[in-house]
Amino acid sequence: MSEKILEVEMVTPEKISFREQADFVVVPAFQGELGVLPDHAPCLVQLKAGEVRVKKDEKVHHFAISGGFAEIKKNRVSLFAETAEMAGEIDSERARQALERARAEIRKEGIDPLTLAGAEAAIRRAQIRLQVAAKISR
Repeated sequence: MSEKILEVEMVTPEKISFREQADFVVVPAFQGELGVLPDHAPCLVQLKAGEVRVKKDEKVHHFAISGGFAEIKKNRVSLFAETAEMAGEIDSERARQALERARAEIRKEGIDPLTLAGAEAAIRRAQIRLQVAAKISR
């Protein structure tokens, strides 16, 4: 009897970022991390900015995403995200610069609530990108 696997597809507006089979997937849902194994119950989950982990055999792929949603059904995990970067594709220096720009924006006097919310989101995205990028340097 063959072992069940998941088909994983990660799609952004620009491209299909990832398409492979996997044993296990972890996604950053708004309610907390959601682990998906074969035969998971069908569901649609809103994603927040965070790390996606895709495990096949002993190898784990790490991705930084900036929100979206995931559809899980019939041993298929389809992630639709605004952005998705594999750990090895992340430009750490660019992420550090984005983090500093957003932190500087927050420190400005009289910042309006909309600008503040955007800067806080930019800080979170940059921090996630740096955390995910660090996974490959270990």
